[in-house]
Amino acid sequence: MAIPGFLSASAPSGPLLSAHGRSAMAGGVRQPGLRNSHDRVVHGIGSAIVAGAFAQGGTLPSEELLLERFAVSRTVLREAFKTLAAKGLVVARTRVGMRVCPRQQWNLFDADVLAWHVGEGVESRLREELADFRLAMEPAAAALAARHATPAQIAQMCGLIAAMGEPGLSRLDFARADLALHKLIGQASGNRLMAGTEAVIETALFAAFTLSSPVDDAAEHQASLRGHAAIVEAIAARDGVAAAEAVCGVIRHGQQRIDAVEQREGEIRNHEG
Repeated sequence: MAIPGFLSASAPSGPLLSAHGRSAMAGGVRQPGLRNSHDRVVHGIGSAIVAGAFAQGGTLPSEELLLERFAVSRTVLREAFKTLAAKGLVVARTRVGMRVCPRQQWNLFDADVLAWHVGEGVESRLREELADFRLAMEPAAAALAARHATPAQIAQMCGLIAAMGEPGLSRLDFARADLALHKLIGQASGNRLMAGTEAVIETALFAAFTLSSPVDDAAEHQASLRGHAAIVEAIAARDGVAAAEAVCGVIRHGQQRIDAVEQREGEIRNHEG
């Protein structure tokens, strides 16, 4: 019995990123650290669940089949099941085995689960949810940063703005600087929960920033640069209201660019079809 989707070339794929987004997956996104057999099993099963290889509400293959597939001990396999259960992906059922949980129970604040989602492509619903989440959190973080940022942190922010404005910048380099700036604002807020949340969603942020990168259009690049610079200028001026407003503008503008990319790719697919 074959196990569909297990790290194979024929693994089912969800909605995909653009070519630029796919290159981002190879170029700068967090990859699970497969340090040992336990990690290898967790990644193999977890990524397959997220990819849709196992139906929600269905059961995983038998322990015997999984033991053969991963060549690990029963102890390692069962410890991996516990880890997957803690991530909200599976639940043990007596005389049934390990059942795959409904998607709404999956813990998207788990860095691995989020990374597996991004590995399958940043689908439109996740992009919209990410934008909504950022609009709820990042303006408050920027307002706090306007109160708490140190001179050294503000200088770092200015350096990142300069890096984002360099001519000939690649999409990946822009996305890296963009991500570093938003993470730094979270750290400068002085709120450990806000800073920690930015770190957790880093994988999805990087994918979204790469997809929405404006460097291929000079006017868009300058508009994005002005928007980000406005955030830093407001923080440096200790104007929390202006910093929050500037962040909202940057997030909405980025989402508009992603929507435009998605529309163009849809038109290309329809034309080719």
